[in-house]
Amino acid sequence: MLLSSVFEGVPFTAPAFEDREIADIVYDSRKAAAGTLFVALTGAYSDGHDYVNSAYLNGARAFLVQKEVSLPADALVLTVGDTRAVLSAISANFFRHPERELKIVGVTGTKGKTTVVNMLRFCLDAAGLFCGVIGTVGAQYGDVTLPTVNTTPESYECMKLFRQMADAGCKAVCMEVSSIGLKAHRVDDIPFTTAVFTNLTPDHIGGAEHESFEEYAYWKKQLFYRCQQAVLCADDAFSEELKEILTVPYLTYGVYEPADVTARNIEKVRASSFFGSRFLCVAGDEERELTISMPGVFSVLNALACVAVCRQLDADMDAVAEGLKNAVAKGRNEVLRLDVPYDVVVDYAHNGQSFHSVLDTFTQYEHNRIITVFGSVGGRAQLRREEMGTISGTRADLTIITTDDPNYEDPAAICAEIARAVEKAGGKYEIIVDREAAVHRALSLAEPGDIVLLLGKGHEQAQKVRGGLVPYSDIGSVKSYFDKK
Repeated sequence: MLLSSVFEGVPFTAPAFEDREIADIVYDSRKAAAGTLFVALTGAYSDGHDYVNSAYLNGARAFLVQKEVSLPADALVLTVGDTRAVLSAISANFFRHPERELKIVGVTGTKGKTTVVNMLRFCLDAAGLFCGVIGTVGAQYGDVTLPTVNTTPESYECMKLFRQMADAGCKAVCMEVSSIGLKAHRVDDIPFTTAVFTNLTPDHIGGAEHESFEEYAYWKKQLFYRCQQAVLCADDAFSEELKEILTVPYLTYGVYEPADVTARNIEKVRASSFFGSRFLCVAGDEERELTISMPGVFSVLNALACVAVCRQLDADMDAVAEGLKNAVAKGRNEVLRLDVPYDVVVDYAHNGQSFHSVLDTFTQYEHNRIITVFGSVGGRAQLRREEMGTISGTRADLTIITTDDPNYEDPAAICAEIARAVEKAGGKYEIIVDREAAVHRALSLAEPGDIVLLLGKGHEQAQKVRGGLVPYSDIGSVKSYFDKK
């Protein structure tokens, strides 16, 4: 595509513009090559402007910058006010505006994003609206699974994925929209058909994320300025603030507060390797019984969010009901199918609020003992460790404390912090720093009727250790335990 077409409708300054063919857009100097446009992005830990000469040596001759750089005379340098914002606009141009060919549902909130987008995929696929997903567990459509770096990828990656999905026949995309994604201009040029709000609690505050809860909430709110319709959780007070700014139609959903879509007669269902719920869904004048294969009231809430979205998209509700019945979310309350007299659950819970939710959910099901296995991420708010240790110490029968993405922190020291909170809460615990060994220990102790909760890693396939990634999976650890037996 010609550079002039890439920048159609996008203002820039250049000493002397000379049009040329652009084969690709890159923002990693290692991917620069002849024919690429290198975009210098300023991030929390690095600045792309420091790598323009590396990109030049790799063959790039066209550059997009927001500050002065020094390059050889044959380099074409385009200057804009904010390269991140412009990357979004030029990526839409470069991929021929795939966002205009799709119904795009954006889901934001502290918790529930991953589960809602995956539930929606099952619902919309069942209703004949072939759907792609972009989020924490990667990008998926049909039988295709692609890795992504962030919950909400960079704008270029979003547009590239939209193009692949649209070309594959997708009619809809459900994507997780994080506060960081909104703040970093990753979704600036996405026309959201529907924006969904799940809940809001303090998280992602400090470090390179958000300075305060108020800033965190501010960026969540931005999604609702750029949607055609909205779905709000009536059970969360922040929805009232969102209603004040909305100028488009919206539906509410909830279990505890009055809502457009709600649930009655919620029943817990447990069978072999199955934890779920059955309930009467009430939406306007319509009532129907729904079954979901995910436990807990929060899963019912997520299902209600899906029903509300599907009603807005005019999806067939019989198909939606079938989709919800079959829906699963990798690493989110995922009950592993094992031929043993106890249950093993893998979940991504990694802070106090999600711990409380998971423990509260599973203790409500008939059980013998609850055994938890978890650690805490290095370099994050230490309050998390105290909260998780306290909740597990109070609610679980045994806590096995281990490693979870320690990065540059000493994993043994992190474990010791958690142990102090468990002990203070009066709980029994063991410390096993090696996570696979910790999982094996929990399984070796499990008795009939026990529920073993492997928390923190969820779908992830690696641990962050001293700046690198070490392959690791909780599900893989479970498999290796039974392979040895």
